[in-house]
Parts: sequence; structure tokens; C-alpha cells
Amino acid sequence: MDRIVIRGGKPLHGRIPISGAKNAALTLLPCALLTDEPLTLRNLPRLADVDSFGHLLNQLGVSTTIEGARPDEFGRVMTLRAANLTSTVAPYDIVRKMRASVLVLGPLVARAGEATVSLPGGCAIGMRPVDLHLKALEALGAELEIASGYVKARAPSGGLVGGTIRFPFVSVGATENALMAAVLAKGTTVIENAAREPEITDLAKCLIAMGAKIEGLRTDTLTIQGVGRLHGATYAVMADRIEAGSYACAAAITGGSLELVGARRDTMPSILSSLEEAGLGIEDGAEGIKVAALGGLKPLSLSTAPYPAFPTDMQAQFMAMLTLAEGTSLLTETIFENRYMHVPELNRMGADIEVRGRSAVVRGVDKLLGAPVMATDLRASMSLVLAGLAAEGETEVHRVYHLDRGYERLEEKLQAVGADIERVGG
Repeated sequence: MDRIVIRGGKPLHGRIPISGAKNAALTLLPCALLTDEPLTLRNLPRLADVDSFGHLLNQLGVSTTIEGARPDEFGRVMTLRAANLTSTVAPYDIVRKMRASVLVLGPLVARAGEATVSLPGGCAIGMRPVDLHLKALEALGAELEIASGYVKARAPSGGLVGGTIRFPFVSVGATENALMAAVLAKGTTVIENAAREPEITDLAKCLIAMGAKIEGLRTDTLTIQGVGRLHGATYAVMADRIEAGSYACAAAITGGSLELVGARRDTMPSILSSLEEAGLGIEDGAEGIKVAALGGLKPLSLSTAPYPAFPTDMQAQFMAMLTLAEGTSLLTETIFENRYMHVPELNRMGADIEVRGRSAVVRGVDKLLGAPVMATDLRASMSLVLAGLAAEGETEVHRVYHLDRGYERLEEKLQAVGADIERVGG
């Protein structure tokens, strides 16, 4: 099994191209199920999760073609066409590997009138139930049955019907499923307490490009006027704000400076404001955002929450950065109940972190020391890479398949800005 070997202590300087957003891509791919015409997605990142989702769509009858992809390019152009759906079943062996697979539920019911999708169950960072996804479909008239670990959903004989969906708390995935189902429902649908993440806006813009009628973008109330059919479109995936934030932390923890090419300030306000509070210099560049370490890192007090607050997907990376801050930081995780599994690995490298329930106290240390460490999930993996970039000596990160799910060609990007990092097989 591959591992990543890092010899740390080198400040990073240069330009890093930011890839298309993983979380946006996995939401845009199922849009292909909503039309029999081609959907072309540009700036699609080369990631294991994207490949897995493409495989699922192939099983449902969607053809996928890659255009003009070269090994030396970041991102791809993929054209998907669901001219004839051959299946409406998303099997367990795929859904268990990638929870985003549940996002085929809404589009399948809207277009084909039925869907059978495996329940995803838990994951390494905690349980993420799909009850809000199901309640959203029920609000649009779908009949649901749960049996043998599968959700079976069926639209009424005339198709889904618009309605009011009120989420008791913000759910990104449920908002996405509801939005994709509502665009083909008859009449008007209102989604209240909708998630406001930039990836939701990206989804809505793609659907609008396909002929959907959606109002309320960037707000917590979305109004959708159902249409009879959607058409094909060409759409570019937004830049990955989490990848950009991760590389900003790399500049901070190594005392370097990086230009994050393609990064957009308007999609990551809380990330950038927190970086500035930690002592980084941030300015807009001609092609993205420039970040630079200006001296010692300052401690922070952060709590994760839905957008536009600080994202849970950046908690682990900031924790790694704050291990070298001059003082004590407090991080509180409100989204997932088990997202501190990177703490023991960071402590193996000399960090001083204490978990207290939902909070973690991070006492800054003078230095980190390289060590063999084990990745437990995607963002935890990146936190260990960041620690390795700053540590004295050699760090080996094992289970790097987690990284391949969300960071496109990470080693190449870091090598290009001065990191001593390599992937080793076996």
C-alpha cells in the first residue's frame, strides 16, 4: 500500500493551482440523470471519489467520456449522457464507499419516477443519517419504504409535486437532493432553512444552465418553479475552497508564501478571516489569493458551523497549523461527533493536544518531530501532511488512499513549491 514520505522543515514558496471542488463535483455529476441530453463538466478534479461516482452513473446507464485529458493537466472535461436509464438501483457496494452516492436519489425519482438506494450507514467521522433527504422527498409526494438496508422511493403516478420543505437544521446533502428533485416537480417548491454553502450555489447555477428555474441563491430560502424537462449544458466546476484553505495552512505552518491560483475569496470568508487572525498576510492576486506567513502564528478560538461560519472540513488542517502557534488554541467541533481521530497521530509528532468532549485544547509547541502516522479520514490525512511539512526529520503518512479521495495530485503540487515529499509504493 502506498505511503507518503515527507522530509520537513522547508518553507513553501510559489504558485499552486487550485483544482475543481470535490464537494461541488460530486453534486454536479448526478445532474446528468435529470436530462437525456449531454451534460459537460469542465474543471472536474481527478479524484478517486469522482471516479467512483462516474462508475455508479455508468451502472445506471449514463455514458461518460473524457475529452482532451492529458497526464500533465490538472482537472478534466467530462461529458455525461443519460439518454436511456437502464437501472434505478444504487447498490450497497458503491454507496458504502462514498456517501455522496445518496445524491442520485432525488434525480432518479424526479426523472424515472423511482429509485432504490442503499442506506450509507456510518463513516469514520461519525453517523450522518439521511432522514432529512427522505422527508424532503416525502414533501414532494414520494412514497418511501425502507427494507433490507435500502430506501425505495416512488413518485406518484403524475410525478413529483411541488411543496414546502422545512429543514429543522441545516443539511448540505439534503438540500442538494431536494433541489435536484424539485426542478422537475410540478408546481412550486420552497426549501426553507436550506444550506448556503458555495457548492449549493454552484449546483443551482448548473441546474439553471440546464433550464431550471431557481430563485434565492446564496440565501437560506430557495424557490423552485418546476419545469417539464431539462436540457444539456456545459458548466465549469467551482474552485475547491477546502483545498485552497489547506494549502494556505501549508504556507502558514512552514513559514512560507503561496499564490493559490483560481481560489475565490467570496467562497471562503471565514477561512481567510481566521488565517488573518492567526497572523497570515492575505491579499488578492491577479489569478487568485496570495497568502504569506508574517511571523509567529497566533492562537485561535474556533467553532465549526454551517456556512458562512468556519467549516468542519478545515478543522483538522487548522489544528495542525495551530500546534506551532505561540499560545493555546481552542477548537470546538459541532458538526460531527468523532472528528478528532487525527489528534493521537499529531501528538505522536510532538504536538500537545487534549480532547475534552467536543472541544480540543491545542497548546503550541516549539517544534514537531517526524514520525510514522496513520491517516483515518480525508481531512485528517491532510493535517498529518501539514504537520510533516513543518516537522524536523522524516514523516511517513500511511493509508494515503484517503488523500486521493479529495486532493488532486497533492505531491506534485507540493513538490513544485519546494516541499521534499514523495509517494512510495509497497
